[in-house]
Amino acid sequence: MFKVARVDTGDGKLVNMRSSIPVYLRLARTLQERIDSGALPAGSRLPSEPELSAEFGVNRLTIRQAVAELDRAGSVEIRRGIGTFVRAPVTRVSIDVDPLSQRIDLGSMHSREMNGSEKVIAAGPAGSAPDDREAAAHLPGALSRVDTLITIEAEPWAISTYWMPAALLPADLPQETNMVRSLGLDLTYDWRAFSATGADIGDAEHLDVNIGTPLLVREGVSCAPDGQPVLYVRRRIKGDRIRFVLNYRR
Repeated sequence: MFKVARVDTGDGKLVNMRSSIPVYLRLARTLQERIDSGALPAGSRLPSEPELSAEFGVNRLTIRQAVAELDRAGSVEIRRGIGTFVRAPVTRVSIDVDPLSQRIDLGSMHSREMNGSEKVIAAGPAGSAPDDREAAAHLPGALSRVDTLITIEAEPWAISTYWMPAALLPADLPQETNMVRSLGLDLTYDWRAFSATGADIGDAEHLDVNIGTPLLVREGVSCAPDGQPVLYVRRRIKGDRIRFVLNYRR
């Protein structure tokens, strides 16, 4: 139990600690408010477990649970044997899309403009996995599949999977590439869709996130100059690293 019914968050606000919400979540919210207000600035070290336990009148297990929630939320970083520190705010990349004029598929060139790169991590024939079957529903014939990892400022940022007719896969595909440009065709967008998913085992490993971490999915078909659909792409991006901006007026 908390020693007091109301706790000062550090910015002059008092939080009611008597509610049906679990104690560790209420404590996590209180600490998050201190982070948001600047009372615990980026890079600062959180008080130790004994200090927080004494302040809030709860046991150390409750403190541990609260800090674990902040870690899951990306608000703090737990450094084993050192302490827990407030993370700096995440910088998101904005990608401008002009729905009135932008039709040319430039691939991942935006990542290069931001000191990024795209590297091939797997290539070969498409299989029978659900996403392979989805691609086969949009493209004709036997397909090849290429998986790439996009990094920005050396940080894993997105996983892209490309499907194309097997004959279009370059025999000498370099490890670092712009996959769209490597096909040697001037592609145009047919359609693009946006959704969300949780990181599976493979994506979590490559993106250095926990399994189930929210990812933004951007997928769609691009066509050759004759209108034939030749590329299906499914890109999974860290959900807190990206926003797409539709520009309806210039």
